[in-house]
Amino acid sequence: MSSKEGDMHLKVTSRKKPGFLERLSDTAGGVVAGIALFTFSFYVLFTNEGRALKTAASLDEGLSLVVSLQDINSVDRQNDGHLVHLSGPLNTPQPLFDPNYRISISAVKLKRQVEMYQWVEYDESREYEENGEVKTETKYSYNTEWRPEVINSRNFDKEIGHTNPSAMAVESVTVVSPDVSVGSFHLSTGLIDKVDNFKKLHLGSLGIWDPFLTIDDDYFYHTANPKRPEVGDVRVSFFYAGLSGQNINLGHPDLVTVIAQQRGEQLVSYKTKVGDTLEILYQEALSAMEVFEREHGFNSMKTWALRMAGWMMMFLGVSLMTRIFHTLVDWLPIVRNLVDLGLKLFAASVATSLSLLTIATGWLFYRPVWAIAIAALAALPIIIAKSKAPQKKNM
Repeated sequence: MSSKEGDMHLKVTSRKKPGFLERLSDTAGGVVAGIALFTFSFYVLFTNEGRALKTAASLDEGLSLVVSLQDINSVDRQNDGHLVHLSGPLNTPQPLFDPNYRISISAVKLKRQVEMYQWVEYDESREYEENGEVKTETKYSYNTEWRPEVINSRNFDKEIGHTNPSAMAVESVTVVSPDVSVGSFHLSTGLIDKVDNFKKLHLGSLGIWDPFLTIDDDYFYHTANPKRPEVGDVRVSFFYAGLSGQNINLGHPDLVTVIAQQRGEQLVSYKTKVGDTLEILYQEALSAMEVFEREHGFNSMKTWALRMAGWMMMFLGVSLMTRIFHTLVDWLPIVRNLVDLGLKLFAASVATSLSLLTIATGWLFYRPVWAIAIAALAALPIIIAKSKAPQKKNM
């Protein structure tokens, strides 16, 4: 069934309400997914602790060995093989150029972003029960928008009147300078990849004019009327990262801070004693101490984020594995709600205790004292529960 109102339509589908055995079968599938999540959570939690401690040890080693270069315009061969720290403006030997739009700029990266005016489908659904059936009511709406990716209108619920082209007339592309230096030192590919502070290029300040294109609001439009585009029209904008030359309109070259291994005139990755690598670039002037403090901060944030992700996977895994008990009583509303609450509390308790024990196991190889303390903390909920349990009287 469908009804239209403007550029919207409504569709209602129905299916037979699942019986007890069917719901039980669906729950069994959830148990399998739960076991997989539960198992994978141990891997995430354990390996995360090893990664965090390894990264922290590498950063501490780097801070103790790093040499700050005072003169970046000369190469001191005595520092070959050492971890060095330097700050200075970016430099590239020649500007990047886009011949199709005659854009030229001295930068590390130049990105051409292409967008096409297309139909976009949105849907909102709700389920309800009626006459022993489960019905799904879905409202579809369509709008035209500028999008950087091609939207396949064949997947729309209603393609007629909402057809998109299958490809763009122009492709998006990012051009990277093959040679980037700071002072007399050339950056490795890994360091160049870290230059990603893209800024939009303002076309009006460049004085560009093209008789075959329309320029409006920093976009090249492949249409005569940018204010009233049609489906299939294309617009192009440009972004740059790592300004590397003096520019009247854009200002001074960008400053960067690099910590890497000096190998002649090259700056490459440094391998630490624990097997990690240090190849750091910040797009501002920082001291060596400030760089390593930030890296420690990022390591800490990543560690806690993965701990929370591991706990959540374990919680969801236990919840899915115990969902079958909820299905067995879902025809009794009051009992169902109590069982559901109990199962959530059980999943949270198990996930918390096992997560802490897994973290303690990960630390055991590096910091055994802390591992024992965390293991004791993990056992605390069990100890409290036992202490509050009623004692049996001797007959």
